[in-house]
Formats: sequence, C-alpha cells, structure tokens
Amino acid sequence: MIKISNNVEIADSEVEISFIRAQGAGGQNVNKVSSAVHLRFDINTSSLPDFYKERLLKLSDQRITSDGVIVIKAQRFRTQDKNREDALERLVALIRSVSFVPKKRRPTKPSRAAKKKRLDQKKQRGQIKSMRGRVSE
Repeated sequence: MIKISNNVEIADSEVEISFIRAQGAGGQNVNKVSSAVHLRFDINTSSLPDFYKERLLKLSDQRITSDGVIVIKAQRFRTQDKNREDALERLVALIRSVSFVPKKRRPTKPSRAAKKKRLDQKKQRGQIKSMRGRVSE
C-alpha cells in the first residue's frame, strides 16, 4: 500500500511499473542493464476518492495523458531500486499537490489612515526633492 495521507492509500496493484534502459551516461552497463523505471497509474480506475480524481484530471501536467493515465519516467539513479522509489515518491507528490486547496483571495482596500500616511510621505519626499534645486539670491 502506498500512503498518500492519513486516510487515503493506493494499492500496489494499481501502479504498473516496468523497467527500461536509461538514456545518457552509465558506463559499461548502459546497454545491458534496464535501470530506468516507467511508472503508469490510471486515475479513472484507481481507488482514489472522487475529489482527488477530479482535481488530477483538471491538472494541465504533461505527465498526465488525455486518457487520464499518469506516466512517470525515473532514470536519475543507476539502480532500479532507487529509480523505483523516486518514481513512487514523485507520484505521491503529484497526488498530494492536488489535495491542497488554496484560500480564496478576498480583495481589500487600504484604510483611510493608510492612504493619509502614504500621501503625507509623498508630500514630505516632494519637499525634500524641491529643496535640492538651485539656490537663488
């Protein structure tokens, strides 16, 4: 079981993991060992609550296909185990990012005292600048 939050978990069977050969530098093993991880997670058929599903499908993330499948490729490390853990952590982070609901912004206006203070400071600054001019006798 992969734990998302206190009351939300996903079964390991819902996450499809396959190993592929990684790109880039890897020394002698680069063409022999399949160390990169391809993780696939179908949002629609998962056991996630509807709230999570809706928010995930609304995301404009390139890792989410039009069919509602999250595809994560992890190849940062040289071992399968570390890449597998990295892919799972990234999946959990993506799902957790959806659970956070931002506060609604309530537009506010500055108080009368704040407006007066600002105008007084502007006048004072203007006076300082006007005193910098040429001195006439």
